[in-house]
Amino acid sequence: MQLTSSAFASGGRIPERYTCRGEGVSPPLAWQHLPAETESLVLIVDDPGAPNGVFAHWVVYDLPTVPGRLDEGVGTEDGGPSEGVQGRNDYGHVGYGAACPPMGETHTYYFRLYALDARLDLPPGATRAQVLDALRGHVLSQTEMQAQFGR
Repeated sequence: MQLTSSAFASGGRIPERYTCRGEGVSPPLAWQHLPAETESLVLIVDDPGAPNGVFAHWVVYDLPTVPGRLDEGVGTEDGGPSEGVQGRNDYGHVGYGAACPPMGETHTYYFRLYALDARLDLPPGATRAQVLDALRGHVLSQTEMQAQFGR
């Protein structure tokens, strides 16, 4: 299973466009090589180095396996991906919350994709913790990429 972005490489730097120093839109992501039994996908983007512990920037669940991507900018509260359900980030709103570490710090952001054997069927706006709890026992495979941003 593989997760990639056409905007940055795993281990690289998140371009400002996708951060609080830019437009703050969600980056384009693509996946491939999923287990054949995959029924749905979960994407969680978080920052484990945040001052108060892990900070969720984007939670998307019940994603279909095809078309195999999330286009740039689909993580808006009023829009969202045409398929899948967006959860609540730790900024307190639904959708993508841009990377925005404290001034003078560089943080590593993890983009984790989980292939599940079922749909979660959670209501819109579920939190990272609720999604992680619901996917227990349903993970067929997972992958991640990470990238940094500092200001």
